[in-house]
Amino acid sequence: MTGTPPPYVPGHGLLAGRTAVVTAAAGAGIGGATARRLLEDGARVVLSDAHARRLKESEAALAAEFGADRVASLPCDVTDETQVAALLDLAEERHGRLDIVVNNAGLGGTADLVDMTDEQWDKVLDVTLNGTFRCTRAALRRMKAAGAGGVLVNNASVVGWRAQKGQAHYAAAKAGVMALTRCAALEAAAYGVRVNAVSPSLAMHPHLVKVTTPELLEELTSREAFGRYAEPWEVANVIVFLASGYASYLTGEVLSVSSQHP
Repeated sequence: MTGTPPPYVPGHGLLAGRTAVVTAAAGAGIGGATARRLLEDGARVVLSDAHARRLKESEAALAAEFGADRVASLPCDVTDETQVAALLDLAEERHGRLDIVVNNAGLGGTADLVDMTDEQWDKVLDVTLNGTFRCTRAALRRMKAAGAGGVLVNNASVVGWRAQKGQAHYAAAKAGVMALTRCAALEAAAYGVRVNAVSPSLAMHPHLVKVTTPELLEELTSREAFGRYAEPWEVANVIVFLASGYASYLTGEVLSVSSQHP
């Protein structure tokens, strides 16, 4: 029924034996939901986040539920190439392989362009676009050398397609993530690696409520075909699909997880 979230979908073992890395995976947003969904579908997961305390809490909770042998974590600032390399090294050292990388880290903000500072612009672009580039580059280097294929899933946004007041930096970054996804996919296909992206609209979580006005949330929700925001796990479901063998012939695609697409 419109406005009512559907029942939670159980895992089906789509990713059994695979090793996945998820950035910005601490907390109740898309990253955390994705880590859980990957585990529910059989993957071993290495979590990362810039918030070390929340990351440890997330690791402990998931390890208690899914087993400490399947969950690891490492703080990672995606603006630091050394930290990105250490994160992917941990996945390979712990599990002997790197199969899936979910580039979820991103940073938003609201400012009219005439008031936006260089620092505001640079910070959003460096985390959201450049961070995705650093993680993608590091993952593709390893996957190419290993010669065993692999999958990358990037988190874009419908704002990369449509305009929204006060979001010039975030929209530019997410449009860049889409273009990066398409270009990387063409290169990576030569060594059997797929690169795709999801493009959510409004996925509700506690942090979003803190940084967004009720009026804006109501306006954004009203644009959605189902008359409600997405649950983070509904976006995570699409990420799991793209990471799985069911999407074996999909690469260079940006899948809209909402009714808002060009």
